[in-house]
Amino acid sequence: MAAPIRHFLQFADLTRDEIEHVFARSSIIKDRFKRYEFYQPLRDRTLAMVFEKASTRTRVSFEAGMYQLGGSVIHITTGDSQLGRSEPIEDTARVISRMVDIVMIRTYEHTKIERFAAHSRVPVINGLTNEYHPCQILADIFTFIEQRGSIAGRTVAWIGDANNMAYTWLQAARLLGFTMQVSTPPAYPLDAKLAPPGPHLKVFDSPLDAARGADLVTTDVWTSMGFEAENATRLAAFEDWCVDAEIMQAARPDALFMHCLPAHRGEEVTADVIDGPQSAVWDEAENRLHVQKALMEYLLLGRAIS
Repeated sequence: MAAPIRHFLQFADLTRDEIEHVFARSSIIKDRFKRYEFYQPLRDRTLAMVFEKASTRTRVSFEAGMYQLGGSVIHITTGDSQLGRSEPIEDTARVISRMVDIVMIRTYEHTKIERFAAHSRVPVINGLTNEYHPCQILADIFTFIEQRGSIAGRTVAWIGDANNMAYTWLQAARLLGFTMQVSTPPAYPLDAKLAPPGPHLKVFDSPLDAARGADLVTTDVWTSMGFEAENATRLAAFEDWCVDAEIMQAARPDALFMHCLPAHRGEEVTADVIDGPQSAVWDEAENRLHVQKALMEYLLLGRAIS
């Protein structure tokens, strides 16, 4: 009997044990990559990448990663497919999943990717939705583990917008056993439906208080894709939520800084922080490649790999 199809639509779709397996495989795959060791367990497999939102890091990391694993890639946008002509997403899923082995989708409403996955015959990966960005948090946590060890029992400060990154961090905290200290402007609070209370979550009015004692300080742009009309209002509302040297000094002396990019220096983070010695941003960006390779390997081959 065939194993059930596994999707990765949000961080909570995998168990703690499975996430730890992906991290372990990420380390092995990254080491092989750095040693230029030929490793192609996904020969003859095809990844379809569906983009309704623009991307740099998501496209490059998935496309390069699949090629490096020996597979091939098909790039699809709404402009060059029937998705842009109002074909039901259920029909698109039924067709595409008969022709490829795995699908990555970067879109708007999370319900859209859930509908696609419900009618797909192959694994579906969330490359970003309005609500969640699980592959990015995989990369962020893997980067922390590489540089500081286990994240269990640690404290992560989220400063800024209550967006898909924040909600995915909260899922990860609940699953992996660390604490999120969150500070957002009063007019942009966490959505209680996406951020249920619990011991993993502490909310602060002051970004400085949220950063106190943190092992990692992280943020994102103040205006996510799809909210551009709010940009001027957000710039004023978020002014005090810029991660600067004072906020980093409130964190632990060895605290890391992360940002999923693209970054706006002088808005959500100052140049001296993102380009400074505590920044792990460039390692974090590279690690999208390695964790996504490990994720695709796991979703397609399970643990039957060495």
